[in-house]
Amino acid sequence: MPGALSAQPEARPALVRALTAVPAPTAPAAAEPDRDLTEAVADALDADGVAVHRPALGTLVAAVPTDAAARHEARAAVDAVDDEAVRLRSAVKAHDGFFTTFFISPYSRYIARWCARRGLTPNQVTTASLLTALIAAGCAATGERGGYIAAGVLLLVSFVLDCTDGQLARYALKYSTMGAWLDATFDRAKEYAFYAGLALGAARGGDDVWTLALAAMVLMTCRHVVDFSFNESNVADTAAAGSTARTSLALSSKLDGVGWTVWARRMIILPIGERWAMIAVLTAATSPRIVFWALIVGCAFAACYTTAGRLLRSVKRRGPRTDRAARALADLADSGPLALLVARAARRLPAPAPVAALLGAALMISVAATAPVGSWATVGAAGGYAVLAGLAVARPLKGALDWFVPPFFRAAEYTTVLLLAARSDVPQAVPAAFGLVAAVAYHHYDTVYRIRGGTGAPPAWLVRVTGGHEGRTLLVTVLAALLVDRGDDFTLALTALAGALALVVAVESIRFWVSSGAPAVHDEGETA
Repeated sequence: MPGALSAQPEARPALVRALTAVPAPTAPAAAEPDRDLTEAVADALDADGVAVHRPALGTLVAAVPTDAAARHEARAAVDAVDDEAVRLRSAVKAHDGFFTTFFISPYSRYIARWCARRGLTPNQVTTASLLTALIAAGCAATGERGGYIAAGVLLLVSFVLDCTDGQLARYALKYSTMGAWLDATFDRAKEYAFYAGLALGAARGGDDVWTLALAAMVLMTCRHVVDFSFNESNVADTAAAGSTARTSLALSSKLDGVGWTVWARRMIILPIGERWAMIAVLTAATSPRIVFWALIVGCAFAACYTTAGRLLRSVKRRGPRTDRAARALADLADSGPLALLVARAARRLPAPAPVAALLGAALMISVAATAPVGSWATVGAAGGYAVLAGLAVARPLKGALDWFVPPFFRAAEYTTVLLLAARSDVPQAVPAAFGLVAAVAYHHYDTVYRIRGGTGAPPAWLVRVTGGHEGRTLLVTVLAALLVDRGDDFTLALTALAGALALVVAVESIRFWVSSGAPAVHDEGETA
C-alpha cells in the first residue's frame, strides 16, 4: 500500500472509527483508480475533525500494480530514481528560513553526508555546534575587535553545524530522543551564552550592557512562549476552529502563491537563521550595544506581527477549546502552590482568565518599575499578583483568548526580576538576574518540549519545589526588600537562587529525557 497511517493517542479513537467506516476493497478493480484505502481513511479522519498530515512523495515512486505490465512499469520507475539525490534533498527541511535555505543548506547537506560516511552521529555534531558557540562567546568576551570578528565567524560556523546535525539525522535515518532534546536545549544555551559573552566583552570596554542582554533574553523567551501557547491551544482543535481556520489557510495559500511573500513572511518573524546571521554580522562590524538594540527592536516587531495575526484569528474563533488544549495551557502557566490555593477557593468566580492574568502582570510590572527598589509595596504587589494569577487559572483555560495567560505570566515574572536588578544599582545584580532568568526559562522550555513530545508537563513536585511563577516572583521581591540596602548580599541571594533552580531543574530534566524514552520534539515554534 503506497501510504501508511499512524496516530497520536488522542486521535486513535477517531482512527478506529474511520477504519470501521471505510470498507477495504475486495478486489483491485473495486477500488477507484487513483485512490487507495489509506486515502479513504485519511478523508474519513478529516471529516471527523482530526488534522491529517499528507507528506508529498516528491520523486519517490509508490504504486500497487494490478498486472505484469503495470508491475514492470512501476519497477522501471523505481529504478530510475536517483536514491542519493533523493537522500540529499530529503535531508533538508521542506520549509525553512530564507537565510538557511539559500546560504546554509546548499552546502551543509554535503557536510552531513561527509559526517555520515565517517560514522559521526547527529549527537556528536550537535555537541560540536555547542562547543563552537561557547568558543564564540569566549571570543566575544575578550572585548577586542579581533575577538568580535572571530566570534561572529564562529557563531555562523556553529549555526552551520546546528543545521547539519538535523540533516545528518534525516540523511542517515539516525533519530533519537536524546538527540532531539539536545538539539532543542543547546539552541537556547548557545544563544544565551553568546549574549553573556557580548555583555562581558562590552564591560571590558567600559560599556555596561547587561540590562540590554537580559532584556533581549526576556523578550525572546516571552515571544517563544506566545508561539508555544497559541500552537498548543490549537493543536487538537481543528474542528472547533471551523471556518476561521479554513479562511486563514486560504489566505496563507494565496500569499504563498506569490514567491516573494513566502520569504518575506518567513524573514519578518526573525527566525533563528536570520537572527543568528544578524547577530554574527553586527558583532563583527559594530558593538554589543548595537547588537542588543537590533535584537530588541527586531524581536519586538516580530512578536507584534505574529501576535496580532493570532489575536485576530482567536477573536473570530467559534466554540471552546478541547480538554487537551486546556490542560496544555494550564501546564504552560506553571502555577505554584499560592496560585493553586487561590484557584481552588475561587472556582465559582467568573473572572475572565486573560483579563485576570493581564491585570496581575500590569500590577506587578508597574509597581516594580515605579516603587522604590526594596519597598515593601513591591512585595504587596507580588501578593496581589499571586491572587490574580490564581483567579486566572481557577477554571479550565478553554476561552478564545486564554492562550494569552502563560505569556502574561512569563512577562510578569521575567520583567520583575529585570526591573528590580536593573534599578537596584547593586554591582553585579543584573548578571545574577540574567542567570536566574536563564534557569527559569530553561524550566519553561523543558515544559514545552515534554508537552509537545506527548508526555505531559514536568512532575507536580518540581513545580512545587520551584515555587511556580507567582512564588518565585514573590520571593525575589522579598529578597529585594530585605537585602537591596546591603549591596552584595542581594547579588549573592539572586546567584544562589539561580544556582539552586538550575540544579533542580537540570537534574530532573536530564533524568527524564535519558530514562523515559519520550519522543522529544525540536523547538519548532519558529522556523529553525
